[in-house]
Amino acid sequence: MRGRSTFAFLMGLGLTLPTASAGVDPARPNVVVVMPDDIGHGDFSINGSPIVRTPNVDAFARESLRFTGFHVSPTCAPTRAALLTGRHEFKSGVTHTINERERLDLRATTFAQVLKANGYATGIFGKWHLGDEAEYQPERRGFDETFVHGGGGIGQSYPGSCGDAPGNTYFDPAIRRNGVFEKTKGYCTDVFFDRALAWMDARRRAAAPFFAFITPNAAHVPLQCPEDYAKRHADEVSEDVARFYGMIENIDDNFGKLTSALRDWGIERDTLVIFLTDNGGTLGVPIFNSGMRGRKVEPYEGGTRVPSFWRWPAGVQGGRDVSGLTAHVDVFPTLVEILGVEPGEEVRGQVEGRSLVPFFRDRPVDWPRRTLVTHVGRWGRGEVAAFKFRGVSIRDDRFALVNDAELYDLQSDPGQKSNVIADHPEVVERLRAEYETWWASIHPGLVNEDAVGPKMNPYHEWYWEQFGGGPKS
Repeated sequence: MRGRSTFAFLMGLGLTLPTASAGVDPARPNVVVVMPDDIGHGDFSINGSPIVRTPNVDAFARESLRFTGFHVSPTCAPTRAALLTGRHEFKSGVTHTINERERLDLRATTFAQVLKANGYATGIFGKWHLGDEAEYQPERRGFDETFVHGGGGIGQSYPGSCGDAPGNTYFDPAIRRNGVFEKTKGYCTDVFFDRALAWMDARRRAAAPFFAFITPNAAHVPLQCPEDYAKRHADEVSEDVARFYGMIENIDDNFGKLTSALRDWGIERDTLVIFLTDNGGTLGVPIFNSGMRGRKVEPYEGGTRVPSFWRWPAGVQGGRDVSGLTAHVDVFPTLVEILGVEPGEEVRGQVEGRSLVPFFRDRPVDWPRRTLVTHVGRWGRGEVAAFKFRGVSIRDDRFALVNDAELYDLQSDPGQKSNVIADHPEVVERLRAEYETWWASIHPGLVNEDAVGPKMNPYHEWYWEQFGGGPKS
């Protein structure tokens, strides 16, 4: 993870340094990560969807470096934990999306903290879902501008600490900005992008490099979107899927506003934009799933392989596909190398991912064999041992061992239709051994397994303190 300056990095790629936009240091690119919720690889027209239309994401992807073998976790909070820390989510205590096991270990360092410590303004707009109690909130995890809802989705609440403001819907939601609720007007995705754009505009006017993490709760259920979007495909699919696709197309329109703003502001060349989703497909899976088996909450390819498009005109040779096995844990070390940051020993020990910088230039890359473990988790209290081989896969660049009982050759069988476990005993032995090592390594990180949540949901409590109401004493 040793860093180097972006000037040296660009020269090493054989690229010409651009003339910097007014007030922008090309050695410190802005960073924007856009990660909508519950949208699969096959839910974009550029990836083959026969129905949904995403022209803005498509145009962006055509100009981008496209990681076609990119994997995340099989559900939302785990992906956020792994992305922000650069290590498997279980090692930060995140083994579920509720029941206090969505809380990001307070000892973990996020790359937002690293960027902030190195002079970046940092903002999050949308879904957080890594702990709703005060000490877990994003303003304490490296973000100096926070505009987020609680829980896993707007309006959703569960026993304990995971929950959103009472009575919230996707329209005119109450959103917590820097610790204080604001009652907004409009559709939630529009609100999140509008606030992110206003904040980015202010930062670029102040000539401050920024990191914006834009995380819409859409297209997560409940299926709520403006009626004009819901009607677009009403004659082609069921009402639920039509609303799901409408939510996606609304995200696409907002993403187009974002990319246009970067261009109009004159900072497009100096801004790294990463677009990905947080887990495999959901409602769109029966219609088109890019030929993959599985979906969200499953350990098959369809549960974890997602689009991953990276565009940085000043530093990335775009318009290309990269098929190497890559993942969300690679974002942290990539940013560290781009920015020339030398992290401390503790952070170096935390990060498991690999820098993707070698792929930024169109040349052969030595990408050694690696294994990635997907584990759905979501076990009940005290059931860790019983779930060792349930909802799990360990894969390398060719094979995937699923639930310790199924082996798939992903080169010849990307749809995971034929179990070839009897044909490759040496592969099974190797992957089992690597999985045993991994399983032993996670236990020190399982800090939330016996956690007990508060009697009152924090977002409810804060909302009632600010606006009044709540249960009678």
